[in-house]
Amino acid sequence: MPAHGKRYQKIVDGLTREPVSLEEAVKMIKSIATAKFDETVELIANLGIDPKKADQQVRGTVSLPNGTGKSVRVAVFAEGEQATAAKEAGAEVVGSDDLVQKITEGFLDFDVVIAAPDMMRHVGKLGKILGPRGLMPNPKTGTVTNEIAKTVKEFKAGKIEFRADKAGGIHVPVGKASFTDYQLLGNIQTVIAALLRAKPATAKGTYMKSVYLSTTMGPSIRLDPNSLRDVARAA
Repeated sequence: MPAHGKRYQKIVDGLTREPVSLEEAVKMIKSIATAKFDETVELIANLGIDPKKADQQVRGTVSLPNGTGKSVRVAVFAEGEQATAAKEAGAEVVGSDDLVQKITEGFLDFDVVIAAPDMMRHVGKLGKILGPRGLMPNPKTGTVTNEIAKTVKEFKAGKIEFRADKAGGIHVPVGKASFTDYQLLGNIQTVIAALLRAKPATAKGTYMKSVYLSTTMGPSIRLDPNSLRDVARAA
């Protein structure tokens, strides 16, 4: 692993190693985002689950009240009126067999994939391509639906997916460093509340073992679990 540069090390040296409140973490994150581009702010949560167990999977969607600050590219598998509705709602690419072929040949210029239920017979052929990238449409995340236009608009407005990885970790973008404190706090609290609601009934012990905020080019800042209690009460 390459060593971090002087800029990164200077930031690390100036940070406290102790967990901080959510409000403090947001202010710190904004102050250390000094790259020449608008860095993405990400929430990382290490969950007390066993991802190997089917009844301890954590996956879902959440609509960020202040959006992601990113232009979301949506691909839709649909035909007929649903295809027309998808295009009118702003989907960047819409198709069926032709889209399967395009993706098979290497096209992956999209962030979200939505499919009408009757299109899954086509999409199923792309499991090995879309699955590892977390792009496979799934009824549990609302990306397999007959409400195509509504779903396209929701994802373009700031709806995001979250899914625990093999180690029980969650990585979720919660906005940009250029967002106001209020915008970031609103998005972060919404994500944390969604994660708490998604807690598997069979998960034992501490559920949110640790939570961090980080930026694209900066180090992570650990949140004080006590600062999340109000969010937990509202979840």
